Formats: sequence, structure tokens, C-alpha cells
Amino acid sequence: MVECMDTINDAHAHHHRAQTPSTSRNASNFRTLRYGIAPCWLGQVIVAVADRGICAIGLGDDPGTLLNQVQGMFPHASFTEAGSDLAPIMAYVSTCIAAPEQVVGAINAASPQPLGIQGTAFQQRVWQALREIPPGCTASYTDIAVRIGRPNAARAVGQACAANKLAVVIPCHRAVRSDGQLSGYRWGIERKRMLLLRERDTSAAPPNQ
Repeated sequence: MVECMDTINDAHAHHHRAQTPSTSRNASNFRTLRYGIAPCWLGQVIVAVADRGICAIGLGDDPGTLLNQVQGMFPHASFTEAGSDLAPIMAYVSTCIAAPEQVVGAINAASPQPLGIQGTAFQQRVWQALREIPPGCTASYTDIAVRIGRPNAARAVGQACAANKLAVVIPCHRAVRSDGQLSGYRWGIERKRMLLLRERDTSAAPPNQ
């Protein structure tokens, strides 16, 4: 099942004009990370940034737990809490959470903020396909596998979604089962449900923070 197929196809057609995230499997690119934590309508959001760009975005209830989770993703990195210098990036991520339809490039997979992500070539293809799914739409793991030219790799697509470290900016919450039911989400299945409901009703204001 793919909802909004015409819109997704339009995004795919314009992919060559989109900004591609910088990708790296070299851990040395993630030795020193700055981070910020802020409240959002889903609880708390943490954003970690390396020299190459945003490398982790997490959602949760407790700031300390979020920081521990991101530190676990990058066990050899040093972490420094950022100040106002991170404000534009925090504002961008907050908009992706609260009003993704307002984010320039949400459909054509471009990002106004650089992304520094680690992943295999296959994972990068899956993550790019996820970024081509507009707010309010979903795609099944099988649909995404077909889109990237690997029709028999639905299970591997699900694993790539699970490996995603950038909540909402790489919108793995828009990937669903073939029957439309929700499956696992690193930041909680209820948050996945709430994100999709919010995106399907863009006229609804998020709860007060």
C-alpha cells in the first residue's frame, strides 16, 4: 500500500535536483559531537551534530535517558552541550516534528540543514526513499523495496528503518506494513502513531508544549 502515490512519484522524479545528505562509515568523522535537548509536543527531542552535519535525532520523555541513548550510538565520541549556536538546527528539527508540511524540501528530499549520517549503500538508498514520502503519506516496506530496485528486500528495508538514527528528518515513521498496520519504531510505536495522525490532519495544531 502506498498513499499519495502521485505525490511520491513527483518527488522521485525530482530527486536529481535534491540535496543529498553527506554519508560516512568512518567513525573518525564523529569524534566530537555537540548536542541540544528541547521540549516538543511528543516529549523531549535531542539533536546531536558532528562536523558533517546532524548525526542523531531522538525522541523520548527524559533528557538524561535521551543523552545516554545517543552516547550509546557513538561510544567513542566526546559530547558537549551546545548553546545558541545550535538554535537554527533545533528550530528546523522542531518544525519537522510540529509542522513537517512547512519544511522546505519535505517533498523533494532536500534539507536546509546538512545531514551527517552513517550507513551502508543499501541503507542510504532506503533513507533517501523515506525522505521522498511527503507528510500525510505512508509506504509499505515492500513498496520501498520496489522503489529502490530491490523488490525482494522488504525485510532488509525494515532493518534499514530500524537503523535510522535521525527521527522525523529521515521519516521512517512513514513506513508501515503491507496491510497498513504499524510496526516497530525506535522511539515508541505510540509516537509513530501520533506523528502519522498529526501529518494526516495538517490543520490540527499540536498539543501545547
